[in-house]
Amino acid sequence: MSPIEQIIKNESVEDVVSYFALFRSAQAVDRMYGRHRQEIILNGELVKTYNSLFSDGVLASDENGKTVKGPNWKTPQFITENKYS
Repeated sequence: MSPIEQIIKNESVEDVVSYFALFRSAQAVDRMYGRHRQEIILNGELVKTYNSLFSDGVLASDENGKTVKGPNWKTPQFITENKYS
């Protein structure tokens, strides 16, 4: 199992999106879930999570529309623990 697949299957949608949205497009994150946890897309959880992360200040958009860290962003635990490297 690839590290991406392990992350998608084992970590919360909030943690995965808050990290990967900083350097991957929404479409790329959608494809990751489509490949490994399609039910997250089908039940609308992925879109709801994106929207809540922006409204909660975890993610923000810069002047060019790029997703950046919001004022409430925290490094997900799976990253600080170096869990999948």
